[in-house]
Amino acid sequence: MRPLAWVGIASLCLGAAWAVPAKEGSRKVEKPKLDLALYENLDLDNYDLTLDSYGDVVDLSNYEELYDYGDIAPKIEVGTLAPRPKDPEALPKVGATAPTPKLQPPTSSPVRPAQGLPSCLRCLCIGTSVYCDDADLEHVPLLPPDTTYLYARFNRISAIRAGDFTGLKKLKRIDLTSNSISWADADAFRLLPSLQELILPENRLTALPELPRSIVRLDARLNRIPSTGLQPEAFRDLKQLQFLHLSDNQLDYVPTPLPESLRSLHLQNNNIQTMHKDTFCDSQDHSHIRRALEDIRLDGNPINLSLFPNAYFCLPRLPTGRFA
Repeated sequence: MRPLAWVGIASLCLGAAWAVPAKEGSRKVEKPKLDLALYENLDLDNYDLTLDSYGDVVDLSNYEELYDYGDIAPKIEVGTLAPRPKDPEALPKVGATAPTPKLQPPTSSPVRPAQGLPSCLRCLCIGTSVYCDDADLEHVPLLPPDTTYLYARFNRISAIRAGDFTGLKKLKRIDLTSNSISWADADAFRLLPSLQELILPENRLTALPELPRSIVRLDARLNRIPSTGLQPEAFRDLKQLQFLHLSDNQLDYVPTPLPESLRSLHLQNNNIQTMHKDTFCDSQDHSHIRRALEDIRLDGNPINLSLFPNAYFCLPRLPTGRFA
């Protein structure tokens, strides 16, 4: 009997030993509980977050247990664009085509600009400025009567007609850079009382039209204008002219007389070979000084400026060009 008793006692001890690991394993499976006291005592106002203290604030190992992301993200049925109607008969039948709606005639005729009035269909009108750059224009468009500034650059305008600017009494600036203008009517600009700037570079002009006395700046660079294309004494009466730029043309001489108001004269890259002693100064009045004319460009011409030393005594600066 004694051996049997010892066997029973030993089996009981072994059963108890095996039961202990199983109980510890069940504890590892349980989810850790969130310690709310950690966040209740946290002073966020005076806390300075550093790399050393970052792990003490939030236990990242429990982060997945704090939120149930399945409740946050809305459930979306893939491929559904609108809620299904409750009535099954409202669903369209397979293969059925929707009836074509009948077009109703307009109740009133569309608004059209009155005949003869200008429109900005091909240009951009902002206030009193009209922008027609790169609009594939072949002629100057009809402009609003209160137009002050016109920009019609990079088009295919070939001529300026006498009536293109009729009645535009407020027009101050015309910019027709980079067109194909080869001809301009003599009265195209002369009757514009407020015109101050006429910008015509990069065209094909062979003659300049008459200019209004209000003109301040004339820019006709990069054209084909010879000296015969300028009217005799074309700039004498332009008492407000300050900038005269005729570079890169075919001029044979400096146009004279020049108004006293002139400040800048650009004639570089022409065919000027000689100069008169009275071109800039009055040879009879050595006390006369042209203080305004400070910018004269004659470089790129076949003229030796050192051959005319008495032509510059009244100027504040010598012209730019070849002196040797």
